[in-house]
Amino acid sequence: MSTNITFHPGSVDAQERVDLLKQTGVTIWLTGLSASGKSTIACALEQHLLHLHKFTYRLDGDNVRLGLNKDLGFDERSRVENIRRIGEVSKLFADSACIAITAFISPYRTDRQIARELHEKGGLGFIEVFVDAPLSVVEQRDPKGLYKAARAGTIKDFTGISAPYEAPEKPDIHIKTDECDVTKAVEVIIEYLTKHNYIS
Repeated sequence: MSTNITFHPGSVDAQERVDLLKQTGVTIWLTGLSASGKSTIACALEQHLLHLHKFTYRLDGDNVRLGLNKDLGFDERSRVENIRRIGEVSKLFADSACIAITAFISPYRTDRQIARELHEKGGLGFIEVFVDAPLSVVEQRDPKGLYKAARAGTIKDFTGISAPYEAPEKPDIHIKTDECDVTKAVEVIIEYLTKHNYIS
């Protein structure tokens, strides 16, 4: 790790950026099992916010693994590093006054807490959204056939089957996707953003 690095501040401070863009940056962190509905909700939420003329960008687990994190596997150490990196990246987006939407399984509570603390230390908002669906439901959905492959032993270290998922104990928002559709899920998140003055 290099020690001869110095942070180089810009000519625009955080408040000036917020004033000019007329919005406050925040990360909306969607966590949940594979096939719980994270990516579906993230896509719909991004579209809704953009239609409200909000500077918004979505970071999706599979997409990030095709580029930035393509060197990582799915063992515990790689999963931790995957989330560490996306915590740092989402913080940069939030710091730019963007509404960053992340859709990652992010199975470990400690890693999600580190991402939250990273934002809080920078004075940035972090909203944990538990996209919750029972294992029986996500296995029935199984759009990519991953659960079937995991049950057959073809895929190792698969979250919910052969690797743990630590559900949030006190998420900021709890969405049960076996009880509501994507429209309602987006509505719940938008209501939260409005109530906490991230959008108006």
